[in-house]
Amino acid sequence: MVRHYMRRISISRSQGIWQAALYISMISLFVGVLYTRLAFADPPQGYSFLKYDQGLQKSQNDNKRIFVYFGRFGCGYCAKTNKETFSDPGLHDLFVRNYTLVYVDAESGDRINLPTGERITEMELGARLNVFATPVFVFLEPDGNLIFKAPGFKTVKDFIEIDRYIQDNYYKTKSFSEFLAEKK
Repeated sequence: MVRHYMRRISISRSQGIWQAALYISMISLFVGVLYTRLAFADPPQGYSFLKYDQGLQKSQNDNKRIFVYFGRFGCGYCAKTNKETFSDPGLHDLFVRNYTLVYVDAESGDRINLPTGERITEMELGARLNVFATPVFVFLEPDGNLIFKAPGFKTVKDFIEIDRYIQDNYYKTKSFSEFLAEKK
């Protein structure tokens, strides 16, 4: 009788362990799906941002410089920049006119193709461009060469000054600090 009772307990225990494991697996799957959905970092609304590789190709076809916005989910300064700066209609028009717009999720494992044919993740692209915090705004020539990198929150006025620095080719002869000092 004791054996029968012990066997019954072990079956119940093994069923309980199996049910607990199934329950934990289902919760893990749900959390993983939820995290994947939340981990996507949104670019500012109203802008037609492209992926990096698509933006390089379009930039070369249109002969436009490239504006790359490195952001990520949970970045407070990205949200502040999106809300306070990129909501400005004048800035929107200026950037759409002057740049091919690219958004890179600095924490993404999504793969992109470089002009060399190499495939890397968006996160790896950030590391190559020394983007270790967000937001970071990178301005590139149509061939992908770096013009200027601006980290942190930027106001509309900041972006207008950066745009003038780039569009009027001051970056070819002086630093941004020198450019700003001459303005005063």
